[in-house]
Amino acid sequence: MLAFSLCCTVGLNAQTTRWQQAVNYKMDVDMDVEKNQYEGHQDLEYTNNSPDTLYRVFYHLYYNAFQPNSMMDVRSRTIADADRRVQDRIYNLSPEEIGYLKVKSLKMDGKKLDYEHVGTILEVTLDQPILPNSTVEFSMDFEGQVPLQIRRAGRDNKEGVRYSMSQWYPKMANYDDQGWHANPYIGREFYGIWGDFDVRITIDKSYVLGGTGYLQNPEEIGHGYEEEGQKVKRPRGKTLTWHFKAPQVHDFMWAADPDYTHDKVEMDNGITIHHLYIKNSKTAENWEKLKEYSPKAMAFLSEHFGQYPYKQYSIIQGGDGGMEYPMSTLITGERSLPSLVGVTVHEMAHSWFQGVLATNEALYPWMDEGFTTYATNLTMANIFSEEPSDFPQRGAYVGYERLAKSGREEPMTTHSDHYHTNFAYGAAAYSKGAVFIAQLGYIIGEKNRDRAMLNYFNDWKFKHPKTNDIIREMEKQSGLELDWYKEYWVNSTKSIDYAVKSVEAAGDGTKITLQRDGLMPMPIDLVITYEDGSQEMVYLPLVIQRGNKPEEAGMPKRILTQRWPWTNITKEITLERPFSTIQKVEIDPSKRMADIDRENNVFPAEVKEE
Repeated sequence: MLAFSLCCTVGLNAQTTRWQQAVNYKMDVDMDVEKNQYEGHQDLEYTNNSPDTLYRVFYHLYYNAFQPNSMMDVRSRTIADADRRVQDRIYNLSPEEIGYLKVKSLKMDGKKLDYEHVGTILEVTLDQPILPNSTVEFSMDFEGQVPLQIRRAGRDNKEGVRYSMSQWYPKMANYDDQGWHANPYIGREFYGIWGDFDVRITIDKSYVLGGTGYLQNPEEIGHGYEEEGQKVKRPRGKTLTWHFKAPQVHDFMWAADPDYTHDKVEMDNGITIHHLYIKNSKTAENWEKLKEYSPKAMAFLSEHFGQYPYKQYSIIQGGDGGMEYPMSTLITGERSLPSLVGVTVHEMAHSWFQGVLATNEALYPWMDEGFTTYATNLTMANIFSEEPSDFPQRGAYVGYERLAKSGREEPMTTHSDHYHTNFAYGAAAYSKGAVFIAQLGYIIGEKNRDRAMLNYFNDWKFKHPKTNDIIREMEKQSGLELDWYKEYWVNSTKSIDYAVKSVEAAGDGTKITLQRDGLMPMPIDLVITYEDGSQEMVYLPLVIQRGNKPEEAGMPKRILTQRWPWTNITKEITLERPFSTIQKVEIDPSKRMADIDRENNVFPAEVKEE
């Protein structure tokens, strides 16, 4: 079985042998575009690679969230800062507008099973347990109705796209070393099992499709999927069956509209980037220009974060903003060029952190959204800006500072759906998560951080890494101990605030006193600027980091290195140079340390202009 062999090969060849469950989906779906309903059959080969015996299994039925009084609906109407795209819209859906996903029959190895629909989860009791290192076959008939577009998936979005078909099929929940993850669909994102998808979609012949995977029958489909010069022979009848295969992915998305234009760009490395959009006065010019930037983004991301492992990527107009899926994305398309390129780059960058590394986004959303935000900022600064920014992560730092000062911050260990506010979730996942990576460049050196990011991808692709896995990559590359960084930055809401308390003459030299006002300790780069314009650095690593970062290009030469115990609130440094020669003393002029009060970082204090 291909999915099983790929999974096992990855586990043996890489640094860790952390086990993964494996799936092999075969699905046939028949879409009725008049009723917006579909019927499907699913054969699922499921391999239990865990050491545990499984007595139950669970399927996600995501479309059931789009019904009045569902958990998503209630949460959207009661959370303090409701998502404007949702609010009370689910509550007001008519029977023809709701979504549903119903299982009509289910068997395991040919024997009928008992099951219960519980909101967005199908709870299944097994007649026979699934033993460790064994494979079983599930067979299912199901039916669904596509909801009016509200959140991620749906029909007839605000730009007129007919079908944005994500989360559309009964999907086996993941079981890992933390047990089952049968999370109800309330609003946040996803976690899936690696495997192969073989999907046939029968739909009205007028529709053009795109999404996850490789089209297997382009000679019957056409619409730009055929090879140059290939003759297209469409079958007779009113419908057409699109056949896709997607190896080693954890989800399958497709979109469909009769008015899609399909353009593709062939990259020199063999990757094809598909662009599907409704061409009109609001899209034509910018989507044409997008074809210049999408391959640049793919090349930049592959160079800096690890080689993209598939041979196609589809950028598709649809959905309600921007959402990532394996080999593809759904984005709203009536945008300015900077917005269109920006959302494309962001969703494409997810292909590394959600698509290939695929951290559990219910538990560690910042390891996807934050790392993707970091990669997006870096990519946009290099492929879109006329002059690359010297600090492309500035926006992430501003977002984090706003969170830290808001009084609404929660630890990044909070389950995605259990944040008290959407604001706290968003700022933690996107901004604080991006700063997590950016700030590591300050702690261990940017070259070490960048090499560790590549190692992280290569060591953990297709393995669902967790917080400690990224920390260990940074430790192994730098030789430093970083558990303290994880414990403070991820597990707590303690913030960073250091101050230059005093600078004064001390005999023929100068005494500088620093003070930690915040609760989170950090190593300190202290830069002294002299009256003649020259600069020197005093480096103050934490005792608990057990070493020093290397000297960095572009930074002043170190004249002194002293360890600073985190238990000591203040630190005194004595310089041989006279006080009269000093123009300025500044903590971290690079601004890579996320100090939430920079006004006290400089001596003499800088006067703000009114």
